[in-house]
Amino acid sequence: MFELALRIGFSLLVVFGLMWGLAKMARRPLGGHRGTGTLSVLTRQQLARGAAVTVVQVADKALILGVTDQQVSLLGETELAVFQKQAAHPHEKRDALDLPTNTVATPGPLDGSALSPKTWRSTMDFLRDRTTRR
Repeated sequence: MFELALRIGFSLLVVFGLMWGLAKMARRPLGGHRGTGTLSVLTRQQLARGAAVTVVQVADKALILGVTDQQVSLLGETELAVFQKQAAHPHEKRDALDLPTNTVATPGPLDGSALSPKTWRSTMDFLRDRTTRR
């Protein structure tokens, strides 16, 4: 009886080991290491639920692509140097406005609270984007 349990346990161990090994092999890419190609996504801006504009680097070109659920369209090309400069300063906020140095924005009494007009405006914009019909 003990010998039968030992055989079954060893057989299960071998089967699970083979399954684990095959799962590891299936996850590994066939062509070598990941990310070694000449294609990389530089930036992506979501426009709607199923649409985005993406800038992709292919070799030494920066291509602007329109991406939807059904297709990918080439919108144009742009300078690659603009995005390389942006990659050199990753902590710089992309949406930042360049204000004159003599202008100081003073916070209002409701800024940062749930009653702030800016908070409500951004909430309504978000909800409008989420509920648009196609």
